[in-house]
Amino acid sequence: MSFAPDLTEILARARADLRMGVPIVLDAGATAALVLATETLSPARLRDVQDLTLPADLALTGRRAETLKARAYDGDVARVVLPSDADLAWVQSLADPADDLAVPMKGPLQSRRDGDAALHRLALTLAKSARLLPAALIVPMEQGADFARTHGLTCVDAVAAAPHVLALGALDHVISARVPLRAAEQARLHIYRPEDGSEEHYAIEIGRPDREAAVLTRLHSACFTGDLLGSLKCDCGPQLNAALMQMGQEGAGVLLYLNQEGRGIGLANKMRAYALQDQGFDTVEANHRLGFEDDERDFRLGALILDRMGFSRVRLLTNNPRKIEMMQRSGIEVAERVPLKVGETAFNSAYLATKAAKSGHLL
Repeated sequence: MSFAPDLTEILARARADLRMGVPIVLDAGATAALVLATETLSPARLRDVQDLTLPADLALTGRRAETLKARAYDGDVARVVLPSDADLAWVQSLADPADDLAVPMKGPLQSRRDGDAALHRLALTLAKSARLLPAALIVPMEQGADFARTHGLTCVDAVAAAPHVLALGALDHVISARVPLRAAEQARLHIYRPEDGSEEHYAIEIGRPDREAAVLTRLHSACFTGDLLGSLKCDCGPQLNAALMQMGQEGAGVLLYLNQEGRGIGLANKMRAYALQDQGFDTVEANHRLGFEDDERDFRLGALILDRMGFSRVRLLTNNPRKIEMMQRSGIEVAERVPLKVGETAFNSAYLATKAAKSGHLL
């Protein structure tokens, strides 16, 4: 009998630790590293790192490094050498672009060229999945597992974790119940819970769709500001309501409400992107300055839920060709693309133009 956590559970602990500012250890056997999320780094823990007198790096994504003019010798990852006298303000200014325009010169920055960046890359992936800024303080060390035991830290098997964090985790169906809606009185809400401890996702089933037919479907990413607050900066709220209304009128449909706020970067980072837009950057530029890709969402979740519900063919309500491609690669046939062009305002016209020009949306 063993009560020890498995890899999925250990990774969930690691994400929670990073969000609270607690270090973790990534152990790859021959190499290991102490990892601290830059966003939640405290002055005391920075001093502890400096007291180790070991060479330390600030791991940044290639996108963020491009903004800082730091060399990313590993392509998607830059390993910026941490100066021995670095203070917390300087470290966090490399991760957070809030003051980039006021203080554009952060350097000179020296990037590490030799050695393997695999642990740095995994650390950034974990930071992203914890909905933190993709930047981490990395201290390479020997005997990582021993260090973790001595200090009571979560230790992650980095070799096993690297492919695991990129795989689509299992979803458990929790419960379904009838929820009459304004758009359709005959509606049921299905709750799906990922086994990796991340956010739950929802399926709103309108009517009783034929499992053998192509069901009218919408992949909708959660948008707190648009869906709940009625924000005029995006078209999310109108798209949500229009999709449900169309399903109600047709008498059948499935709306998948995926908790991937801000194109998968989380609400806090989405607000950081909004603040950058106020400085004159468009949506894509803002994401890149934060260190993210244009779109960090994983639409395989939608395909998995549809499969669990018994659907294999859809009429997809979307303007985004990437959703169609992801559905078809995941085994869901897209029999028809149904346009969904609603919600343009004076506040989001530039945003919609950027989606068309840079993300290929059919608007």
